[in-house]
Amino acid sequence: MLEQLPEDIRKGLEDARRKAARKGSRLCVHVGEDVFPIHSLSDTGFVVDPRTVPRLRGLVDIYDGPRHLSQALIIAVSDEGDLMAYEFKRETPVTQTPIRDYAEDRALPAGYLTRPT
Repeated sequence: MLEQLPEDIRKGLEDARRKAARKGSRLCVHVGEDVFPIHSLSDTGFVVDPRTVPRLRGLVDIYDGPRHLSQALIIAVSDEGDLMAYEFKRETPVTQTPIRDYAEDRALPAGYLTRPT
């Protein structure tokens, strides 16, 4: 259907679609001091727009707005014209609490009983 439209209208529709996808997503990838928007994120990798993002490689940080989601080692997988896909070689989720290096010994109460009045 889009093939029947004039070139300038088709280009305008594609630009509007890209702009709406960028505006709706808060996901971004941080490479050093640079920040780039992520088009989509999955368990195995993410997809970006190659016109706005240079070729990435190595260690990156993935954020959802101000929240740090994970740190990942990435490689480029495919360049499909208007989208560039990257795959995780290693992904480490970021936790908000420090990792404990000991086991919790005492059992916590499962619940509290009320006193009869």
